Amino acid sequence: MTHVGFVGVGRMGTPMVARLVGAGHQVTVLGRTEEKRTAITELGASAATTVADVVDGADVVAVCVFTDDQVRQLCLDGELVAMMAPGTSLVLHTTGSPRTAQTIASTHPHVDVIDAPVSGGPHDIAAGTVTLFVGGDDAALDRTQPVLASYGDPILRAGPTGAGQLVKLVNNTLFAAQIALVAEGVRLGSQLGVDEAPLLNALVHGSAQSRVLSMVAGAGSAEKFVSAVGEFITKDVTVVRDTVAGLGGDLGELDRLVRMVST
Repeated sequence: MTHVGFVGVGRMGTPMVARLVGAGHQVTVLGRTEEKRTAITELGASAATTVADVVDGADVVAVCVFTDDQVRQLCLDGELVAMMAPGTSLVLHTTGSPRTAQTIASTHPHVDVIDAPVSGGPHDIAAGTVTLFVGGDDAALDRTQPVLASYGDPILRAGPTGAGQLVKLVNNTLFAAQIALVAEGVRLGSQLGVDEAPLLNALVHGSAQSRVLSMVAGAGSAEKFVSAVGEFITKDVTVVRDTVAGLGGDLGELDRLVRMVST
């Protein structure tokens, strides 16, 4: 059994905590409101009111907040990492800049920083089949594997700290571009007089089939799918642009496509 501290019980973090508890780990979760603390205890975890209580005695501390700025506020501007015991592991599930994970690692060398952004949704976490793109020291990843395996499968090692984020950013760029391609296909079909519903139903059985195409077809239309995932796409594409610009690169031919589905 591993003692896990957890911050961020939102739509993704909640099923993670449930899986951790179900796998037999001791889990302490930050709950800033009485409502949150009640929900946490109903999951079978212990509710804490401060980050000091979350990290106290923890072997692994997982962070699953919404934005990279929140990670920085918590781990760089705040005291969470500074209060972690030497040799413990910090797991960052939030999709963000690889430099955030690298900066945390360089400023807090007493902690093993593992960036492990996810690909999938709450239903994948609940099933224990969410994909994790993981960056970090191999020995630290070995120690943390039983915790991550509570909800992650496959767990894909990408390289040193920050590499998991880089892989996730490439993945999300392609995801946005593929949505745009499907939307353009729908537009072309409309010009040719083909209704969207039968077009999507036919395409999923043809050589154009892809996971994204199936997701769009399942939503009923490209517009509905973009509406459902637009907030997350926009957030992640913004991180991609900032990261690529900081590294002196560009999105090339992908740029026009991702602009079509992000604001």
